[in-house]
Amino acid sequence: MTGAWRSRSLIAGGAITLAMIAIAIVSLVWTPYSPTAMDFLHKLAPPSAAHPFGTDSFGRDVLSMIMAGAQSSLAVALIAVAVGAGIGVPLGALAAARGGLLDDVVMRACDLAFAFPALLTAVMITALAGPGAVNAMLAIGIFNIPVFARVTRGSARGIHARDFILAARVAGRGDAAISLIHVLPNIAAVLMVQATIQFALAIVADAGLSYVGLGTQPPQPSWGRMLNEAQTFIWRAPLLAVFPGLAITLAVLGLNLLGDGLQDLLDPRLRRAR
Repeated sequence: MTGAWRSRSLIAGGAITLAMIAIAIVSLVWTPYSPTAMDFLHKLAPPSAAHPFGTDSFGRDVLSMIMAGAQSSLAVALIAVAVGAGIGVPLGALAAARGGLLDDVVMRACDLAFAFPALLTAVMITALAGPGAVNAMLAIGIFNIPVFARVTRGSARGIHARDFILAARVAGRGDAAISLIHVLPNIAAVLMVQATIQFALAIVADAGLSYVGLGTQPPQPSWGRMLNEAQTFIWRAPLLAVFPGLAITLAVLGLNLLGDGLQDLLDPRLRRAR
């Protein structure tokens, strides 16, 4: 664990990510004002002691909206990554273990899924079920499945070529047991790093979907929708776009730094290189 304290990326990324999570949790029970409360007498107010981040065009407190928006952004990203990993990892492990026709079918299915990015998938899902946070989770999760499947399959193939896997087969263990006991523990670090990367990308994707009206719906605050609403008043109140943009930037920066730090910590080759 001493190596963890020497990784500036891991410390900085972990601190930023924990701060974002803490803000989301705190906002569940407390915000300076109700994120949906309107005060038209004080709309577009600049930052002040009463409203540190100012107010929007409806008089809503921007700081409260930023805090509440962390809930939806992190929740959508977390579930989307869980969906992608929960389906993609078993698919990739199965393709690596069986090979042959099954491997080809899984990989071609992944290629097909990559042809439909999260935004296009969300548009198709919205056309059938309507916009909303659940559909955004589903769209981003579907896009994450081939990512995790490819990473798992590529990493697992290298493990399957090792002697201890052959010994396990000689001992009579099947593909499922070998994957669970020998393969997945050896590629867990790779999957963990990939999860942090996809988490950051999911936050950006959720903000993009909310920006075009396909993600989290009113009255629940959303960083992407705050950016959309701010563009009308960009010359009169530019800080309306700055604060949600900074929230997205810090969340993504923290997760990317955390991923880099975890990769440095968990990959022995990188540790030796440094």
